[in-house]
Amino acid sequence: MLCQIISQAKKHPSLTPLFIFVGAGGTGAVLYVMHLALSNTDVCWDKKNNPGPWNKLGPNEQYEFYSVNVANSKLKKEGLEF
Repeated sequence: MLCQIISQAKKHPSLTPLFIFVGAGGTGAVLYVMHLALSNTDVCWDKKNNPGPWNKLGPNEQYEFYSVNVANSKLKKEGLEF
């Protein structure tokens, strides 16, 4: 399949940007899914040794990918201690 893409890119050079952007989009999607699967606290890979990874987060730790108007370092803990 890769040989076919390379041969098409050689025959039609105007398709090269299309292949580049589609490849970059696919790579970005795979990397983002891996980021969510490995660093998100909603995903628990080892329930035996770590049943609730979200309980270990402090009140001032950012676990979101991007937070708009929140300065997590200035937050104070409210609620019960687990």
